[in-house]
Amino acid sequence: MSVDGTRRAEILETAARLFATGGVRTSLQEIADACGILPGSLYHHFESKEAIIIELIERYQADLDHVAETALDDLKRTDARAAQDRVLALATAVAACAVRNRAALLLTFYDPPTVASDELVHLARRSPAAVERAMLDTLRLAQSSGYLRSRIDASLLADRLVQAMLHIGIGVSHETPGAEQVPAFRCSILLNGVAGRPPADSALNRSEALQAADRVIRSWDERDGGAEGEKAALIRSVARAEFARRGYEATTIRDVAAAAGLSTAAVYRLVRSKDELLMSIMRSYSDSVTEGWDAVTTSKATAVEKLDALMWFNINVLDRFSEEYKIQIASLPRQPPTSTNLGMSFPAQLRKVRTVLNEGARAGELRMEKSSADMRARSVFALLWMPENIVRQGTRGALALARDTVLRGAAEHAKR
Repeated sequence: MSVDGTRRAEILETAARLFATGGVRTSLQEIADACGILPGSLYHHFESKEAIIIELIERYQADLDHVAETALDDLKRTDARAAQDRVLALATAVAACAVRNRAALLLTFYDPPTVASDELVHLARRSPAAVERAMLDTLRLAQSSGYLRSRIDASLLADRLVQAMLHIGIGVSHETPGAEQVPAFRCSILLNGVAGRPPADSALNRSEALQAADRVIRSWDERDGGAEGEKAALIRSVARAEFARRGYEATTIRDVAAAAGLSTAAVYRLVRSKDELLMSIMRSYSDSVTEGWDAVTTSKATAVEKLDALMWFNINVLDRFSEEYKIQIASLPRQPPTSTNLGMSFPAQLRKVRTVLNEGARAGELRMEKSSADMRARSVFALLWMPENIVRQGTRGALALARDTVLRGAAEHAKR
């Protein structure tokens, strides 16, 4: 590689590191300083910050497409490799790609800035169609061989698996001890389930845990309207949408005011700062989530019933509070789950999952591969949340998929 090529690669790697921690507001000056060069030297390689972002995203998408091509080539072979090994190999490759390209993955998590070029908008909105297709073909082969149960919707499971692996790059699990085992562990949960005995839907639907979740879900309608004024409610509503769409760092009070059709001064008369506005939004959301989790985990139910009810509750949280959830998830790359700031409910939720898993293990209700308690809790916790695009297809369908994977397992041999 030429000297120019080496320097260009160094700039890209440095920018990727800064974008992964500082978001899209990272400046060219900050990138140049981190590279130990003058901004003018940086312009010799990239004409703008957007040019760097575009190259990072193109590199990520090409890497992901290569993962898909490799998997499809593997399917053409007629060796006797077990179906589960092919699924695991592809899932692990997707997770590794997500971690390698974490900055680009995060940069595609939001809509591009309003001043972005058509090229960046197109790139950022491109779905991982190639790797989803490769996963679907891999699962269909597994289903035809009898490895997957016939009732499983392979297309939904492909979507679930790919997103579960990509989210390893969004979160921080790849930075924890034993992180290399996370992809295999998540795959095992989805394919084999955690319930010692496959629970029947009829029993799950009658559980006290599910009833507790439903009571909290119904209470959300009673709280709508609140006591805040009409203008304050409008600002909060618009801010939620803008923070979720643009990202917190990239959104200004001026952006919120413009989207609300108000002057910046009018917004500042009602909120003192952007931080205060965000915290008021997230505190209300966190209280709603915490109430549901507390109701489910303290109910008189088995560990399996509690996990089921938590999945149902989370599906409804995503259906009702999708903007707040997206804001909260986006805080994880910058603040680990032990933080008490934006991701305020995550530490408590992790502790509750760990408690439920311990209860289930002691009672012989749950079966899980050997791993640390922390990895078990983090992996199960991540899979208790269903991808939003699946939830949008119907909450009941999302629950059926959750039960057929996390609890019962999608693999035929998971029927015990």
